[in-house]
Amino acid sequence: MPQMGESIAEGTLSRWLKKVGDEVKRDEPIFEISTDKVDAEIPAPSAGVLAEIIVQEGTTVPVNAVVARIETEKGAAISAPAAAPAPAASASAPASAAPVAPASAPIAPAPVPARPAAAANSFEERIRTKSSPLVRRMAAEAGVDLASLTGSGIAGRVTKRDFVAYVEQGGARPTPATPSAMPAGLPAAMSVPVASHAEPMFTAWPGDVVEPMSKIRRLTADHMRQAKQVAAHVTSFFEIDLTRVARMRAQMKAGFEAETGQKLTYLPFILRATVECLRRHPVMNATVSGTDVILRKRYNLGIAVALEPTGLIVPVVKDADGLNLTGLTRSVNDLAARARGKKLSPMEVQDATFTITNPGVFGSLMGTPIIPVGTTAILGLGAIEKRPKVITGADGEDTIAIRTCAYFSCSFDHRVVDGADADRFMADLKQTLESVE
Repeated sequence: MPQMGESIAEGTLSRWLKKVGDEVKRDEPIFEISTDKVDAEIPAPSAGVLAEIIVQEGTTVPVNAVVARIETEKGAAISAPAAAPAPAASASAPASAAPVAPASAPIAPAPVPARPAAAANSFEERIRTKSSPLVRRMAAEAGVDLASLTGSGIAGRVTKRDFVAYVEQGGARPTPATPSAMPAGLPAAMSVPVASHAEPMFTAWPGDVVEPMSKIRRLTADHMRQAKQVAAHVTSFFEIDLTRVARMRAQMKAGFEAETGQKLTYLPFILRATVECLRRHPVMNATVSGTDVILRKRYNLGIAVALEPTGLIVPVVKDADGLNLTGLTRSVNDLAARARGKKLSPMEVQDATFTITNPGVFGSLMGTPIIPVGTTAILGLGAIEKRPKVITGADGEDTIAIRTCAYFSCSFDHRVVDGADADRFMADLKQTLESVE
C-alpha cells in the first residue's frame, strides 16, 4: 500500500485489475485504492508475474503494508522491506490461502516496525500510531481525547468509523473501563455532542431497488456532514453582468484555441478575478485553527468536478495567482480530465484555500454550496444566460438592453467571516468582472 501524501495513513484496496498468474508490465496499473482523499490506480513496481494476492478487495490496510507479491523475471518476489519472510509464497500457492493472509504477520507490523519502546508509551506517540490524520483532526474539532477510545482497526487503530460511532452513542462507547472522552476542565455545555448522526434505517418496499453507496459516495457524505458540523454556514447572492467578459471571450476564442489547443470558457476569467479579490480580502482565503485564524498567502483554488455516473471530487489549482489565462485554462482542463479518469494523486486534491463550484453548467440558477473543511468560503456559479436589464446611461436615461448575466453565491463561515466581509468581497468581484478590459 503506497504512501500517497503526508496525511494519508491508510487505504482501502477497492479492486484488483490483475489476477494471480497474470503477467504485468512495469508501471502498468494492477489495483485500485480508495483513501479519504481520492481514488487512484496503483502501478506495478516491476515487470513480472503476479504471484500472490495477500489483501483482498474491500480491505483497509495501513500504508506500506504488503498487498501482493510479484515474481520478477529474475525469480525474486517483490515485497516491502517491512514484510515478514514468506518462503512458501509462490505462483503455485493455492488461491484459497489468499483470504487468510490479511490477518497474518506481514500486515500488522507495518505501521510501527522500528519505534523506540519508550516513545511508544507517550501520549503523542500513541495517538499518532493509533489514528489517522483525518480522525485526529475530527477529534480535535470535537474536543475528544482519542486516548480514551478503543480502536477496531489493525493494531488497535482508531478508525473514522470508531470515532463516528463514539459520537453517535453520546460520547460513551459500550466497552468496559472507558474513561471520559472529554478533557478535564471542559465546560459542561461542551460535554454533550453537538448533534447525533446515526443514519436512519428504512425498510425497502416490494419493487424497490437497494443500491449500496459506492466508496466515493460514502466519503463525500462523510466530508459534507463534517463540513456542516464545523462551519457556521451563511450564503450571500450577487447578480453579476458578464457582458464584457463574453465580448472579450468571443474576440479571443478562435485564436486562443488555435494557439493552445484549449477551449476558452468563462471559468478562467472568473478564476483570475477571484484571485485578485482574494488578495484584497484575505479573510476569504483563510482557515480556522482552534481559536486562531490563519490567513493563507498561497492562492490554491479547488475546482469541484462532477464524476460519472455519480460522485464529486475537488482537484486543486495550486498557486493560481502565478498563472495567466492560458495557464489557468490548461490546469483546469487537465485536472478535470484526470479527475474523471481517476488519475489524480492525493496531493492534487489537498491544500485548497478557496473553492469554486459551477452548478450552472447543469442549468442551476443559484445554490448554497457547502464550505469544505479547512477553508472559510466557497463560490458558486449559476447558469450564464442573456437577460433583459434596465441600463441607466450617462445622461440619466433608462434603456432596456440584453446583457449576459449570472447569479453568484458565496457561502462563508460566519465564525470568522462577517456578512459585511463577504459582501465586500462579492461586490469587489462584481466590479472586477464587470469592468474587465
